[in-house]
Amino acid sequence: MTHPLITQLRFARSEFARCLEGVSDEDARQRIMPMNSISWMVGHLAAQEQDYFVFFAGSKVPHPRLNETFGFGQPATTPPLADMWKIWHDVTAAADPFLDTLTSEQFHIHLEQDVKAVKDSLFVPKQVNEKMLSQKTVRSGENIGTRLLRTTYHYFFHTGEAHAIRQQLGHPDLPYFVGEMPDYLWR
Repeated sequence: MTHPLITQLRFARSEFARCLEGVSDEDARQRIMPMNSISWMVGHLAAQEQDYFVFFAGSKVPHPRLNETFGFGQPATTPPLADMWKIWHDVTAAADPFLDTLTSEQFHIHLEQDVKAVKDSLFVPKQVNEKMLSQKTVRSGENIGTRLLRTTYHYFFHTGEAHAIRQQLGHPDLPYFVGEMPDYLWR
């Protein structure tokens, strides 16, 4: 049975996607300063999930260079929206098998990855240092539970930001926040 916190993450994902339904590529690529573009946000959230729930979980990374463009602290970009949605779907599909296995007891675990994998990965620029490379493994900075919560809240943060951008662009009939909440969300 899927853990309730995984269900919450999936709900946050669905609310983010719902907020962006009908957004054109042109609008998704606009930057209203100082915010990033909507299309960048899609890639940014995919980068986080790939790092947290694919790479550190030991799975094959579908988009190894993702953090170079969309990771925390990277310069703003305005990529094509369709490309970002494809990447996002690839990454979330790769993350889901790991997420489906999690139990409450595992939420306290700090995942580790072989140092060679970290060194060889192209998606952790500026995060690799000599001290890290002198170890056998690299331990994730937060436990699984904290990373799960951080990702869920991160989705809601960018859902609000994307909604604000859409308001600034004059989009009519914006979706209400929060949308339909099926009973299975409460356990």
